[in-house]
Amino acid sequence: MSQTYPIHVTVNGVATSAQVEARTTLAELLREQLNLTGTHLACGHGVCGACTVLVDGESTRACLMFAVQLDGRSVTTVEGLAIDGEMSLLQRCFNQHHALQCGFCSPGMLTTAHAFLQETPAPSA
Repeated sequence: MSQTYPIHVTVNGVATSAQVEARTTLAELLREQLNLTGTHLACGHGVCGACTVLVDGESTRACLMFAVQLDGRSVTTVEGLAIDGEMSLLQRCFNQHHALQCGFCSPGMLTTAHAFLQETPAPSA
């Protein structure tokens, strides 16, 4: 059995601790240990963006980041964009304007758009 390392991370506003192997990715931590399956894995190379989450507010490809790098940091997944169990304005807009496509890459698109709007609250067309 491989050696594990303790990490303390805030996920969607909740302080969480986990034991992870050095090779465990952020995506694996979210999906397999924390049961947050909104983050999807597709290419495994950081190209497609389906696994995008926010780490300390920055768009991050969860398939490329190791979970051990999260110690003391904050992660927001698509599940964390909801407010009091209700879809955020951005999520509602994606839904109303049919931007969800098949749904597989939508979580990554939503988290990326969320980060963009945090940096650019009034973007031009």
